[in-house]
Amino acid sequence: MSVPTLAFSKKALNRLGLTTSETIHYQSSPQDLINDTLRIGEGALNDTGALVIKTGEFTGRSPKDKFIVKDDITENSVHWNEFNLPIDSKYFDIVHKEIMNYLNQQPELWVRDSYACADPRYRLNIRVINEKPWNNLFAYNMFLRPTDDDLENFEPEWHVISAPGLKLDPRKCGTRQQNASIVSFKHKTILIAGSGYTGETKKGIFTILNYILPHERNALSMHCSANMGDDGDTAIFFGLSGTGKTTLSADPNRKLIGDDEHAWTNDNVFNFEGGCYAKTIGLTEDKEPEIYNAIRPGALVENVTFYPGTNRINFEDGSITENTRVSYPLDFISNAIEPSIGELPKNIFFLTCDAFGVLPPISRLSPGQAMYQFISGYTAKVAGTEAGVTEPKPTFSACFGAPFLPLHPGKYAKMLGEKMRENKVNVWMINTGWTGGPHGVGTRIKLKFTRAMITAALEGKLKNVTCNPHPVFGMEVPTSCPGVPSEVLDPRNTWADKNAYDEKANYLAGLFIKNFEKYKDGVATEVVEAAPKVR
Repeated sequence: MSVPTLAFSKKALNRLGLTTSETIHYQSSPQDLINDTLRIGEGALNDTGALVIKTGEFTGRSPKDKFIVKDDITENSVHWNEFNLPIDSKYFDIVHKEIMNYLNQQPELWVRDSYACADPRYRLNIRVINEKPWNNLFAYNMFLRPTDDDLENFEPEWHVISAPGLKLDPRKCGTRQQNASIVSFKHKTILIAGSGYTGETKKGIFTILNYILPHERNALSMHCSANMGDDGDTAIFFGLSGTGKTTLSADPNRKLIGDDEHAWTNDNVFNFEGGCYAKTIGLTEDKEPEIYNAIRPGALVENVTFYPGTNRINFEDGSITENTRVSYPLDFISNAIEPSIGELPKNIFFLTCDAFGVLPPISRLSPGQAMYQFISGYTAKVAGTEAGVTEPKPTFSACFGAPFLPLHPGKYAKMLGEKMRENKVNVWMINTGWTGGPHGVGTRIKLKFTRAMITAALEGKLKNVTCNPHPVFGMEVPTSCPGVPSEVLDPRNTWADKNAYDEKANYLAGLFIKNFEKYKDGVATEVVEAAPKVR
């Protein structure tokens, strides 16, 4: 068994049911994990020295195959819905046994001790057990890394056990198909079978923290990025995938706290993770230099292709998946804070990529509007490649992270509202999507304009600017902003056909209202009244 001289015992694995694997690689270095991946023929190095792998059949999460064990702990506390799918405890036991039997047949396994939550008051110790070395490299990159002194007395509170090569029998295991991710709060274990997608590990831990912190520790868990200025002003960026959380938080003029998962306590904001997991589709050095330059030895790049005859990544190629990704430790970003803890926030940004071209590129929200938009969690993606499908596709994800929220969205929304008021936080909506018309007619809002608007908000330069209420959505739209042409700020003025804009704005408002129906009975009147007004 290859282990450093630390208090790691194979008996701990025996207690889990792991008894016969010949070689256990414990706490391997990134270079060793890269070498192991190359040795088993499951990766290649690109021209900058990053490890490039393919995750197999699954190149993204499989939300319909994520289950939470329904037992005495979760039955009345978890909000059971299309994302929080219940599974009987007997099936957890069956799948656990199946995974143990499978892993016991493997010639080698990779084990890593790590933790989540940068604030030591909330630290969660995690032991990850992997069939694949590249999954273990992902865990090294994404979770916080204990020191040797920490490892001397390390006791795992949660286990993540990953067996991508195992195909489950759905009839025997109570699953939908051959793959599954199963969370048991009783056993404090996440089982992952049949999927090599690394994000299942990351989002599994995020899911349990979204239960533990609000439910047991009175801290608001958030699907957001965060950074901090030199004077301690923390900014939080909420947004669904593809809206710009990672890109916009990686600001060279501000210190990065983290790019995806945080908690807001009574006295700080802290990162859950020790790394970043950034999208790479369309990545360029000019637009996103911090992410581009993080693709170097130690980084793990997923599901990309090389230009023919080279080992240079073609970031424009989405033939395997549009969800191409890179993971890397936070210290790969030049201005990352260590430890990744910031002061209380002064500004919150809700990011949306509105492919309908309706929402303003920047607007200020009242507390009621902020709560309405938070619960709505809106973005709209461009139409797919299916013949005849030209309309953008709206997505509403409560609290900008519905698939990862075990509790009712109202719990997170209530906590956010209380913290916003208590700390007198400015709340802004930023549209990183289209202007001048919907996708196919208009153009994407320039990243340099978005950065200029966020900078102006952070620096207080919009505080005394004249604003006009949006006629349908009600938010206050600035009439001027440093570094941004004034005609860009009012979305209606960017459309050649003003009547077409009005029709599309009413259409989008109707989608908001319909989506919010399922939440209106559990929120304050102020929030309900912040709904858009169809004209």
